[in-house]
Amino acid sequence: MAEPKLLSAQQIAAHNSIKDCWIVVDGQVWDITDFAPQHPGGAGIVLSYAGRDATEPYSEVHGPSLISKSLSTSKLMGTLDTSTIDESWSKPPPSENPTVQLNHERPPLFTLLSSHDFEAVARNTLSPKTWAFYSSAATDLITVKANKSFFDQIWFRPRVLQDVRKVNTECHFQGLRSSLPLFVSPAAMAKMVHKSGEKGIAAACARKGIVQCVSTNASYSIEDIVTATPNHPFFFQLYVSKNRSSTESLLQHVYSLGIRSIFVTVDAPAPGKREADERVRADETLSTPMSGARAVNDKTGGGLGRIMGSYIDDRLNWHDLGWLRRVWKGRIVIKGIMGAADAQRAAKEGMDGIVLSNHGGRNLDTSPPSILVLLELQRCCPEVFDQLEVFVDGGIRRGTDILKALCLGATAVSIGRTFLYALNYGEEGVEHLIDMMRDEIETAMRLLGLTDLSQVHPGLVNTLALDHLVPSTPDHPYAKWSRTSKL
Repeated sequence: MAEPKLLSAQQIAAHNSIKDCWIVVDGQVWDITDFAPQHPGGAGIVLSYAGRDATEPYSEVHGPSLISKSLSTSKLMGTLDTSTIDESWSKPPPSENPTVQLNHERPPLFTLLSSHDFEAVARNTLSPKTWAFYSSAATDLITVKANKSFFDQIWFRPRVLQDVRKVNTECHFQGLRSSLPLFVSPAAMAKMVHKSGEKGIAAACARKGIVQCVSTNASYSIEDIVTATPNHPFFFQLYVSKNRSSTESLLQHVYSLGIRSIFVTVDAPAPGKREADERVRADETLSTPMSGARAVNDKTGGGLGRIMGSYIDDRLNWHDLGWLRRVWKGRIVIKGIMGAADAQRAAKEGMDGIVLSNHGGRNLDTSPPSILVLLELQRCCPEVFDQLEVFVDGGIRRGTDILKALCLGATAVSIGRTFLYALNYGEEGVEHLIDMMRDEIETAMRLLGLTDLSQVHPGLVNTLALDHLVPSTPDHPYAKWSRTSKL
């Protein structure tokens, strides 16, 4: 194969119009004349770097392999001859906005002692749009607040005089070993927080021995994430697309990379109304490589959760699980269960697990807190705990929250927003958060009188403050009328 042609900065700069547009990304020179009008974020952002080096803005929102996968090799014109770079080449585009200076600087990582500290730092240092997207929740924020406050209403019942010199936090779920009973929840576009994005989270998880669930809306392709951390297991979160053939192709690719469990999100057939996210305009250069979704602003606002989910199939139903079983040969976990009836149906359909989740309070406000749903399952359908693995997602901020969920029958838990806030510090921040959780779990285990996670049981918690809120039947206890047929 011939060596790439060396092109001077001056040669490249001459191709700077809509009819003749070259850009440089990571030293490679690409002819994007035909592609620019089709760019998901609009042609404007691309043309502002015509005849220039676009590596920095490209890397802020795209994975490194995206351009080579999107364009044919015939569009690769050569490589930049760095010896020809002069002062004019290094100047930013004249229309580029000045860099926004944040009001607060991040304190040293070692000064952060809890997950709440990560959240406080993120609130003050992330861009307004990034903070709005990740912190926002649906309408009046009732569910997102209850997710946390309901954990606080469960009391421990410690046992004393136990030998707790050594404690073991290792566990297994979905056929994988984990050093802790938690995994990283899927979350979209992590590069909005830090340039390493999902790859940074993956690297930290690999070093600490926990599993990451990668979102369909990740900033990087699943291949980029998995190959960056070889020999480490992953889960994959699936939004089923309206284009079923694209979902099938994606699943085949995911399986070829060695992933054996998918988490199918079912609680988002329509996006929730997240007003804080809508109020801040979206960066229209944002797009996601696996789903193909792109950010735009419209008359409703700039809500990324609403806009980026427009491809999700709102026709998905229980009967489609048969199709999913045919196209996916691994394990299937249903993410977004909010009641006993659906938990029973998932078990009946032979699912391998369920995630009790209300999407972090981001979709249907006043849907039940996840820990309350866990209690509902124990009261209404305890048999499901023997039929599939039960995970809890939402409101978990402390190691004590994790142990409460395990005592009530959860296999493990997942944490989402807090890992994104930790990514504000890059891989080191994610590692620091995992170490925090490990320390809090081990400390709580010792103080409860436990040395191994196999010893957890309901007798270690007092749920009386919540018991009156736990439904005793999948149906309403006394209201029986109905205008139409029941689900």
